Amino acid sequence: MANVPETSTTLLRNVRDAEHPRWPEFVAKYRPMMEAYLNAHFPTLEADDVIQETFAALCAILPGYIYDPDEKGHFRNYLTGILRNKARRALCKSGRQAEISDMTGAGSMTAPQSVVQDDDQSWREAIFEIAMRRFLSDKAIADRTKRIFERTALNGESPESVAASFMMTRHAVDQAKSRAMARLRELVKELESVYG
Repeated sequence: MANVPETSTTLLRNVRDAEHPRWPEFVAKYRPMMEAYLNAHFPTLEADDVIQETFAALCAILPGYIYDPDEKGHFRNYLTGILRNKARRALCKSGRQAEISDMTGAGSMTAPQSVVQDDDQSWREAIFEIAMRRFLSDKAIADRTKRIFERTALNGESPESVAASFMMTRHAVDQAKSRAMARLRELVKELESVYG
């Protein structure tokens, strides 16, 4: 990734002021993760509206927010809590109380411990989803390598059948898949450092 933003601490300190010129960077950094989270947990909601409400809430919250991951946990977990609450409120406003009940188990507005524990896993899945999109859209990676990766790693086809369809050796397919996996791991690592 060419433009990895400064540390989260610096960025969070800068965006305490809602008029700070780094707000677009902040939005660009966290919006993909928020979209992925909402698509995974609240697929029936209009993600743009919930994200806008979350950013509006952050404008009010961030001036007093102190980032202390050792004491309060990671910012992404804090952000997920706000996002989840905004999504639940949106479901209530639209009269979809049954969906909320299904999610929380009892219809209450407080998240059960399992939902809170799943947030970290959801962020990791969102990072992987974004990394996968970047990998598949990377023009520096040969289309054949992408297709081999999709067929073997994602679709579970046997390397032998993929090798036969591309008129390659099994070894060449294994190498292409290995290169693809290495690049995907790099992308995930880069995203983790950004969203950490």
